[in-house]
Amino acid sequence: MCPPLVKYDNPSKYKIHFEETYCKTPTLTFDGIKVFFSKNNFEHAFYESSDRRGSKDIFSIIRAQRIDWIKKTLENASASIYQGWDKKKKVYMPHRRVSVVYEDFVVIISLSLNKTGDLKGKFITCYQADNSIGKIRNSPIWDKKSCINYLEGK
Repeated sequence: MCPPLVKYDNPSKYKIHFEETYCKTPTLTFDGIKVFFSKNNFEHAFYESSDRRGSKDIFSIIRAQRIDWIKKTLENASASIYQGWDKKKKVYMPHRRVSVVYEDFVVIISLSLNKTGDLKGKFITCYQADNSIGKIRNSPIWDKKSCINYLEGK
């Protein structure tokens, strides 16, 4: 069952919600990875391009209403987790993690190693993957060991 949608009457209320919920303390994934959020992620995650050229100029109410799904997705042990695609290099990246639990809503994080050698995550974006969910579900499964080996240069 999907978490409830969040309904505000303007984008600034969603931004406040994002900053209060995500930017003050990291979210812990079900497998123990701390994911950090930046206030700068708001525009990338909750705006879409009107011309498909990359300018994020239209507020996406579909994404915004699912703002609480980000945390719920990262914390859910039954999430399907895939490697992320690097469209510039045209290759799957073991340190990119794409999680899917609710509908076709995806949460993407980038992983790195902290000073003690543990994985830490950085929130990249989230969206309703209506057009790309088939490709995502056919991506390689994300694996913690492969990710660490990649980050360690092995």
